[in-house]
Amino acid sequence: MAEIPIPSREFRRVLGGFASGVTVITAMVDGVPVGMTCQSFFSLSLDPPLVAFSPSRRSASYPLIRQSGSFCVNILEASQQALCEQFSRTGTDKWKGVSWTTGVTGSPLLEGALASIDCRLDQELETGDHYLTIGRVVELDAVEGREPLLFFNGGYERLCSTAA
Repeated sequence: MAEIPIPSREFRRVLGGFASGVTVITAMVDGVPVGMTCQSFFSLSLDPPLVAFSPSRRSASYPLIRQSGSFCVNILEASQQALCEQFSRTGTDKWKGVSWTTGVTGSPLLEGALASIDCRLDQELETGDHYLTIGRVVELDAVEGREPLLFFNGGYERLCSTAA
């Protein structure tokens, strides 16, 4: 049976209906912080603890992150939409006005993030127009009681409590 080509617009429309959290992936290269916004992030394994994200093969920041050999996944909090947008731009100073500390791998941990997951690069696979990057978690932390920044149908959304 022949496969029917899926139009890119339809693929984006359908998959855009899946809400995702928003992260900023950070690393340190030769003493210089680098980072990029990423929605394609997920938990992969409990034993060993692995996470994965999927950067575009056209990304200008990802080759630097790969070069570092480690990275931190910073899960953004609902109030950090401006930070998300700042790290999604190319050709600007993404770090202007950003407060951060250094994790165990040397990767930047963004101040105010909902969680930080510090990783060593474990594997990378080329998959279509993206990479699948797998990180072995070496340290993590989270702040309880705050809302995540969510992306849904091309825009930002907030959680709605259904508790009675």
